[in-house]
Amino acid sequence: MGLAAIVHHLAAVAIAAAATETPAIVVQAPDSPVRLDRATVVTATAAPPVLVYSATNASDDNVDEFTVMAFVFDAQGTLKARQTAPARRTLEAHTTKFSTLVLDGSPIASGDRIVVGVNQAQKVGSDRWWRAELQDAALAALRPPKP
Repeated sequence: MGLAAIVHHLAAVAIAAAATETPAIVVQAPDSPVRLDRATVVTATAAPPVLVYSATNASDDNVDEFTVMAFVFDAQGTLKARQTAPARRTLEAHTTKFSTLVLDGSPIASGDRIVVGVNQAQKVGSDRWWRAELQDAALAALRPPKP
């Protein structure tokens, strides 16, 4: 391993050591063919936060494409940003795929909360898209549960 490779490796280790993980809040439309099982925001120094998520095809049909939408809310629950991930491709029936979304649409403060969900999906061989509007569900997920 050359000196440049060693320096690069040490820099990567230092960045990884400085990274923090924060769970994102997941919302889902009841009829969504794709569900998010887990979503975590990874933040490293001097880099935008990255949403890491796992998506599972809950249907018996292969999904050709699906998109994930992330909402960024401030500590008071005001929507600061909405960002859609580029379409993810080919999610076979009953399988799980891991992916990421770089949250670079607006600055994210330490008290901000990230809410994510699948907002579109298209089955293989179909021209029709399944769609869901998630903003109301995202807002509802921020509210404390009623006693």
